[in-house]
Amino acid sequence: MTDLDEQFLALSAASGRFSYGAPRAFSFAADGSRLLFLRSAGPRDPFDRLWELDPATGQERLLADPTALVTGRTGDRDELPVLERRLRERSRLVARGIGSFAATPDARTAVFALDGRLFRVADGAAEELPTAGPAFDPQPSPDGSVVAYVTADALHLTGRDEPLSPADGARWGVAEFAAAEELNRHHGHWWAPDGRSVLAARVDESALPLRWFADAAHPERPAESFAYPLVGGANADVQLWVLGLDGGRVRLDWDAERHPYLCAAEWDRADEILLTVADRLQQTVLLLSADPRTGKTVELSRTRDEFWVDDVPGTPARLTGGRLLTATDTADGAARGLAVDGRVVTPSTLQVRRVVGRLGEKLLIEAGQGDPADQQVFALDPADGTLEELSEGPGVHAALAGGAHVLLVSATPEGIRRRILGTGIELADLAEPFPYLVRPKLARVTELGLPTAVVYPRAHVAGRKLPVLLDVYGGPGYQAVANEPRRWQLRQWWADQGFAVVTTDNRGTPFVSPSFTRAMFRGFSKVTLEDQVAALHALAEREPDLDLARVGVRGWSYGGYFAAMAVLRRPDVFHAASAGAGPTDFRCYDTAYTERYLGLPAENAAGYLADCLLPDAPSLSRPLLLIHGLADDNVHPSHTLRLSQALHRAGRPHNLLALPGITHLTPYGANERIVSAELAFLREALG
Repeated sequence: MTDLDEQFLALSAASGRFSYGAPRAFSFAADGSRLLFLRSAGPRDPFDRLWELDPATGQERLLADPTALVTGRTGDRDELPVLERRLRERSRLVARGIGSFAATPDARTAVFALDGRLFRVADGAAEELPTAGPAFDPQPSPDGSVVAYVTADALHLTGRDEPLSPADGARWGVAEFAAAEELNRHHGHWWAPDGRSVLAARVDESALPLRWFADAAHPERPAESFAYPLVGGANADVQLWVLGLDGGRVRLDWDAERHPYLCAAEWDRADEILLTVADRLQQTVLLLSADPRTGKTVELSRTRDEFWVDDVPGTPARLTGGRLLTATDTADGAARGLAVDGRVVTPSTLQVRRVVGRLGEKLLIEAGQGDPADQQVFALDPADGTLEELSEGPGVHAALAGGAHVLLVSATPEGIRRRILGTGIELADLAEPFPYLVRPKLARVTELGLPTAVVYPRAHVAGRKLPVLLDVYGGPGYQAVANEPRRWQLRQWWADQGFAVVTTDNRGTPFVSPSFTRAMFRGFSKVTLEDQVAALHALAEREPDLDLARVGVRGWSYGGYFAAMAVLRRPDVFHAASAGAGPTDFRCYDTAYTERYLGLPAENAAGYLADCLLPDAPSLSRPLLLIHGLADDNVHPSHTLRLSQALHRAGRPHNLLALPGITHLTPYGANERIVSAELAFLREALG
C-alpha cells in the first residue's frame, strides 16, 4: 500500500468518510418559512450543530453549538446514555454532537438531547431544561412550551415532578427493537395537535429472551443486556395509550393478536389518530382510524400480499377530502405505483420508492424510471396522474417539501448538491471533497437484468488481467449499485490496490421490480449465490480483464453472510473471503426481518437449515477471514463465533478478527483499520 493509499484511509477516518461538514437531517417549517438542519463546523469537526436557513434570503444562522453547551466532552460513544447509543445504532448514525432534533410545526422551537441533557432552542437562544434523569427522544408540544421525553422507561414532561406514564413495569414512550431496527419507526410518543395529550407506546418486553454483552477487554465492567425478539419466539407486547395532561388515559383498541406490529402512528387532527399495523408475517397491513376519546378504531384500508407487503414510506395515508393513498403493484409484478381510493394514478413505468410530502394538491415523490441505479423526484397530481420531474439528469435525487418550497438533494457522479428549487439558494457544504471522481462502469447482466458495476484502478491499462474483488451486500432492503459518488469512493480505493472491484444487486434487493425483490421469499442463500455467480461470469464475458482464477469476496452484515457462504459452497468460483458481522444462522436472528422473508421456523424448517452456514464448516477449503464487533447488538457476535467454533471442530483453519467494544456500525477510524487488515489478508490469499 502506497503513501497515497494510506493517506486516503487517514483522510476518510478524519473526515467521517467525507461526511463531516455536510448538511443533513433537514426539517422545514410547515409553511416553508424556515429550514432547520444539522451540520458540523468543517471537514475535520465531528460535532453536528443545529442551524437555521431562511429560504427567502439564503441566510444561515447557528442555533446551537454542542461544544459550547457541554464543555469538555469528546462525544465518544461510551459517554452517551444507553438509550441514546441504541437509537444512534438503529439510525446508523456515527456523527457526534447533536444526533437528532425535533421541532414545532412553525420550526421556531427545537429540542434535542445531548449526553442525556435536554436543551430547547427558541427564537435563536438555547437553554438547558431540568429533567428527572438522562433525557431520551425529546419532543416539543406544538407551541413549544412543554417537552415530552423518556427517562428510566417512563414518559415525562418538563415542569412536572411525576411522570405522565404509570409505573407498571413496562417501558413507555419508546420504539421497541423490532420497530426501530426493522420497521423504520424510531419514536414511541407523539403530541396531540392541541397540546392537551400525548400518544404513547407502552412496550412490555418481559416475554423476550435477554442478549448479554460483556466487555472482555474490561472485565471490571458489569455485563449489559437487552431484550431481543428471537425469530420464532415472542415479540414485545406494544400498546398505544392517549395520556391526557389532565391525568386521563385511553387505550387504543385494535386486534394486536392478529396485527402485533405497530409500523406508524400520527395525529391526523385533534380528534383522530391514524395507525398502520401489520400481522406477524407482514402479509397484511391495515390503516386504522382511532378515536382518542374512546380508543375505538375503524379500518380505513387493508393491503394484502401473498409474499409480504413492501414498505413504501409515506403510505398508506389520507389525502384531502378523506381520499386514501396506498401503494400498489402492477398485476405482472413489474412496477410499484400509487393508488387513490383504489385507482392507480402512476404510470406502469414508474417504480415508486417514497412519498415525501405535499405540494398543495400534488404529491412529492421519489421514484425510479428506467435504470434502477438512478432515482428521480416528481410532483404527481393524484387527480389525473400528471407527472412533473423536478430533478435533472442521472443520479440519486431526494427531496423535502415545506409549504411551496422543495429542498432537492442531488447525489450525482459529479458530487452532491442541496438546493431550494426556484430560489437559486444552495446550502453550504463544508465537507472534505471526494479525492477523486469515480465513474463505475454500470451494466445490466444475465437474462434477469441484474444491476452490476465494475471499478478498475485509475491507472489500469487495458489488456492487463486483474484479480477480482466482489464487494457485496446482496440482502433485502439495500441497493448497492446506485449512481451516486458516496457508494464508490472506498471501492475505487480497493481497485487502486490492484483489483477489479465488482458489485451486483442480485434478486431480493430493492428497486428493480416487486417480482425481482420477492425472489427471496422463503429462502436467501440459493438466489443470492446463483445470481452473484451468474453476474460475475456474464460480466467477465464483457470485461476480459477480469481474472476469474483469482476471485476474492468481501462484505459486511448480509454481505458478510454471503462472503462466508461463497467460499464454503462455491470454492470453484471464489478463492478467498473476508466476512464481516454476518448472520450465519437465521434461527438466531430477529423476528420482524427474518420472518418477513423466511416465515416462521416451525413452518419452514428446511428453508432455515438451507440458509444456515454452520453445517458447511467441514467443507471449507479456501482462506476465510471472519470479523465481528463484540458489542454488536444487531447481528450478535455469537453468529461469527459459532461458525468459528464449527470450523475449529472440523479442523478447518481460518482467521478470526474479534473487535472489543465495536458494534454493527463500525466507527470512523476503526473501519479504516479493518479495511487495512482485509487488504493484507486478501493479498496474501490471492497472491
